[in-house]
Amino acid sequence: MKKQAIIPLFIPHMGCPHDCVFCNQKTITASNMQMDADAIRDIMEARLSDLELQGLSHIEAAFYGGSFTGLPLDAQRKLLEAIMPYKASGRIQKIRLSTRPDYIDSEILDLLASCSVDIIELGVQSFHDEVLSLSARGHTSQQTVDACHMVRNYGFSLGIQLMVGLPGDTKEQAVQSAIKAVEMKPDFVRIYPTMVLSGSKLADLLKSGAYAPLSTNEAVSITKEMVRIFDREHIKVIRIGLKSTDNISNAADLAGSYHPAFRQLVEGALAFDDISVQLDDLRISTGDVLLSANPSSFSNLIGHKGVNKKHFAKQYPKIRFVYKPDSGLPEKKYIAKVL
Repeated sequence: MKKQAIIPLFIPHMGCPHDCVFCNQKTITASNMQMDADAIRDIMEARLSDLELQGLSHIEAAFYGGSFTGLPLDAQRKLLEAIMPYKASGRIQKIRLSTRPDYIDSEILDLLASCSVDIIELGVQSFHDEVLSLSARGHTSQQTVDACHMVRNYGFSLGIQLMVGLPGDTKEQAVQSAIKAVEMKPDFVRIYPTMVLSGSKLADLLKSGAYAPLSTNEAVSITKEMVRIFDREHIKVIRIGLKSTDNISNAADLAGSYHPAFRQLVEGALAFDDISVQLDDLRISTGDVLLSANPSSFSNLIGHKGVNKKHFAKQYPKIRFVYKPDSGLPEKKYIAKVL
């Protein structure tokens, strides 16, 4: 049973004068509404009345969409003061926000600390300056490093958002960005494949032939290597791919890397790789083989729409594979064993 929930408070383009090539925040957030204290209270009361009936043990309020700390300090304070009573009364447990690395300084962090903010997510996207420049991000990788250190030093939980498939990016550079992100010691990470949204500058670059999006398979191949790095360091990857919504589905370049089950594709590819190595080590061509995973990871073992199961059956036609959940195994641990 679900025990946690996040109440999203969307502030599309508020606080952000930049137009990154991939961005169309009104499409991503599915909202044109400008947020103010009254709107916050209306949303909080409506959502909390429902969530509290569900008996959830942990509820967070989160500002998404624009760059929160790009707002004037007084505007930030007013929005946060509308949230603070809900945390003080215990109706929510944490406040989080997302922003840009270049909109972090000591004055801003002092304000956020005084307003009970717990979690700051930075839209890092890449740690490579050329990729940042071609994506019109408006900041450098060093500014990102500095911002990460400041957020950590102030005692906030740090989240890092990365993207794959940006203009000028490569698999090697994306993997290096993941390695650099690990050095920042984030509490969690999100990874998004670049999508071409209508109304974005990237859509114009695509039409002119100046940009070619990754295929879904290419995006999965890159992302799984990044996830493996974070898993090895025990850093949670809390989202892989944007949430599937009608707005996203209609606006995305579906010939590119958008997929509504992108996370399952990535986790299924990781499971496939792990089992493939074990099958090679077993050195058998006939007989029965048991493939096991924790129930929470069992769908990854099977693969999206059974793709792994189909592939193993085709690659090893004389082996009978038996698939069985095993609650004694850790999550994301996949085992191949001769019966």
